[in-house]
Amino acid sequence: MRMAECIRTVYLTLMLLYLVLLGTAHTAHSIYPRIRLSHKELWQLNRTWVFQGHGASLQPQTMLLDEGHERLYVGAKNTMFSLSLDRVNTHHREIQWASTESQIQECLMKGRDKSECANYIKVLQQYNQTHLLVCGTGAFNPICVLVRVGHAGQDRFALEEESVMSGRGRCPYDSNSPCTSTLSRGELYIGLYTDYWENDGAFCRLNNQTYTRTERDDRQQLNEPKFVGSAVIPDNDDRDDDKVYFFFTEREIDAEGVNKAVYTRVGRVCANDQGGQRMLVNRWSSFLKTRLICSVAGPNGIDTHFDELEDVFVLKNKDGKKPEVFGLFSTTSAVFKGYAVCVYHMDDIRAAFNGPFAYRERPEHHWTPYEDRVPYPRPGSCASKVNSGGFSSSKEFPDEVLRFVRSHPVMYRPVLPQHRRPVLLQTEPGRRKLTQIAVDRVQAQDGHYHVLYIGTDDSVVLKVITIYNKDTDTMEEVLLEELQVFKVPAPIREIIISPKRQQLYVGSEVGVAQVRLHQCDLYGSECADCCLARDPYCAWDGLTCSRYYPAGVYTKSRRFRRQDVRHGNAVQLCNGLQIDDEQWHRSEERLVYGVESNSTLLECVPRSLQAKVLWFLQQDGEKHEVRGDERIIMTSHGLLFLRVRSSDAGVYVCQTVEHGYVHTLLRISLHVLRGERVESAIHRANDGDGEKAAPPCHSSMGHSPGPSISPRSLVLSSVPGPHSRLWYKEFLQLIGYGDARKVEEYCERVWCSDKKT
Repeated sequence: MRMAECIRTVYLTLMLLYLVLLGTAHTAHSIYPRIRLSHKELWQLNRTWVFQGHGASLQPQTMLLDEGHERLYVGAKNTMFSLSLDRVNTHHREIQWASTESQIQECLMKGRDKSECANYIKVLQQYNQTHLLVCGTGAFNPICVLVRVGHAGQDRFALEEESVMSGRGRCPYDSNSPCTSTLSRGELYIGLYTDYWENDGAFCRLNNQTYTRTERDDRQQLNEPKFVGSAVIPDNDDRDDDKVYFFFTEREIDAEGVNKAVYTRVGRVCANDQGGQRMLVNRWSSFLKTRLICSVAGPNGIDTHFDELEDVFVLKNKDGKKPEVFGLFSTTSAVFKGYAVCVYHMDDIRAAFNGPFAYRERPEHHWTPYEDRVPYPRPGSCASKVNSGGFSSSKEFPDEVLRFVRSHPVMYRPVLPQHRRPVLLQTEPGRRKLTQIAVDRVQAQDGHYHVLYIGTDDSVVLKVITIYNKDTDTMEEVLLEELQVFKVPAPIREIIISPKRQQLYVGSEVGVAQVRLHQCDLYGSECADCCLARDPYCAWDGLTCSRYYPAGVYTKSRRFRRQDVRHGNAVQLCNGLQIDDEQWHRSEERLVYGVESNSTLLECVPRSLQAKVLWFLQQDGEKHEVRGDERIIMTSHGLLFLRVRSSDAGVYVCQTVEHGYVHTLLRISLHVLRGERVESAIHRANDGDGEKAAPPCHSSMGHSPGPSISPRSLVLSSVPGPHSRLWYKEFLQLIGYGDARKVEEYCERVWCSDKKT
């Protein structure tokens, strides 16, 4: 037993004892990831790369993925960046686009802080094959410009000065003002506040000739909106029938006319909407909205609603007509803060817009379905061949249609989520805040799965899958990985996923990180480890855990592939192998010494944080399970004896159980030394017959091994090295431990004896 190992054992024992006394151990109800990786570990694994600009706070406002040019464009404070999709921290280009001195002075004269009087780039869209449309706040004087990127394969990134134009109506004034934008067929659709004081929230469309928007000061259309997301989604093959959907929250006066509740809405307009000829001129003639519901059933029929939309992700399918909409919601309560993810089908969204209109006589009245005659063509429909009617433009619609759509913009039926419930819930108090979401659709051996990547307020990305059980009508959440993508905790502001490259691009105020979606070999090389991981990206190929490829995609033999995402049944898939007596005795063995009446830790950290750890004791040929009590405590690092006894000596076996699969990690032989015997041995050595004292054993000790990716070594890597002689004595004195000298002498004596042999 080496001195370094002895010191680490003592350190871990004392630290864990201290944590237990403080009551900081995790509760049984905590949701653990199967793998948790720090930023340093991600970097060591060559799984992440971070771009931080010039070292100062990057403050990215928006990002745009361009697979054709193989670039990631980032709009930040006073700067635009073009980053490589292969490695974001190499071969970057940038354009400085700061506000002029006169603009800054004018901004300061309006009473704004100097930090606000910068050009924060809020809009970044692909204008055409060779140009980007870029808009910034311009020190509270919005401005837009075209940036030339050239054709695919050309390495260009230059601002075209002659294209500078006003950004009013295209970009908010304030960098903190929420906005959403999308660009289709040369037209910019944007939801934003169009004025300096942020009184006029609007959803607008801009092109070179026209400017179409929602009604000004019409709180029935928009009331204090917070814009979150938008997308152009075709209904069918007729492009004249394409719709633009936008997702936002707004306040609504309740039936009593007292409180203002926050609701999440989905709104839509026709992409070819030209407004009316005599009324609704330059205004939407097709604007409709309805509520998105995300709630869980509560006792006595009272549901808990998640009404604040934090982020939205539109997962498109092959033809683009039936994408799935993922919403990340939070509660609006100041007392209880919970988060949920709900999924919506486009068929359900379209059905709500094709359903009855909502009606109420006064704002304080309840909404009821409108039951009178609805004019033709149906209000909210597009002038297209599908809708027939002989109208080639919305300007030809009858006035009664325009009057109806202006006075009835709300649909009566809300949109309910898939399975009528969230697919993911976080309701534990004190947990981290969830900020962003991106989703990948992955084909596994037993079906398709949605892999959710959720950003938090402390630089972490959670990789989650959700599994619906039809038989029990329940939803299972499987937290695969917890990844700290930035070294410094900061809220994640944007996540972009590239299924083509299998990469995630994450933006926060400290930089832009690139993270690989999966690293299958981390789960281990055994069949059971890979199957228990339940990662749809990974399967056991007969030798190790590797990337899973559907049939026909990869030519490698499928004979040995093992994967079970839905159940994680390693017992059945991995040849039914359980741990028998022979494997029990073949597991790793360790030798640990403990001093009677002192604390001792038997360290055992499972590869999976989701596994349950069981301890067994072998004594006199019998085996029985070890149960925790006031003297023996089960911790996340192993079995902690607060006061070890001579009767505790024996062989301890550490096993893990996960989805019915039992795995023996190691066997620890615990030898308990009597306290007086250790003290006597030390005194005999000190009272020798005049032999020349040997040099201190610790002088020849090497440095402790560096950190690695295994859970056990990650724990040990945080312990001070053996060259630090006073750390544990100070800690012992801090908690009132009286035998600090005995522990030090014992460790030194054991190590010296080991060196002599």
